Amino acid sequence: MKKLLDQILKFGIVGIISFIVDFVITMLISTLLRSAAGMGTSRAAMIGAFFGFVISVTVNYFLSMKFVFERRDDMGRKKEFVIFVILSAFGLVINELIILFCIDVVYMHWAWLQSWVGDTLATAGSKIVATGVVMVYNFVTRKIFLEKKPQESEKGGERA
Repeated sequence: MKKLLDQILKFGIVGIISFIVDFVITMLISTLLRSAAGMGTSRAAMIGAFFGFVISVTVNYFLSMKFVFERRDDMGRKKEFVIFVILSAFGLVINELIILFCIDVVYMHWAWLQSWVGDTLATAGSKIVATGVVMVYNFVTRKIFLEKKPQESEKGGERA
């Protein structure tokens, strides 16, 4: 149990670093697209989130496989990275759908919310919600598909 808690803590630290990379890039690109290109809030947020997510996945891969998960002996680095990217692509879809829902369904249809929260804060809030959901998805799927499984003797002790 202690090993799992340590792993979750390390995953959280790697997640915070990746989130900062993702969040800064998302906010920078979406703000630039809204102000310089006159793009709408949800479209700018989704484009920014795409680039933030892709860059942060690369950072997350290297940090996760170095500090969080124990590499599998039966899987080469190329295969490991491909699986990581595929799992992350599903996470990206979840991420984008949540952002779209938060902005287009919640924010854009509630005038009182728009009067309290600007476009930048709406983008930031939707990104934080999406990140929370995708974080749980990422931990579970990476633990299942990428982490080395304990040997039978390590699981339940040796049997006489």
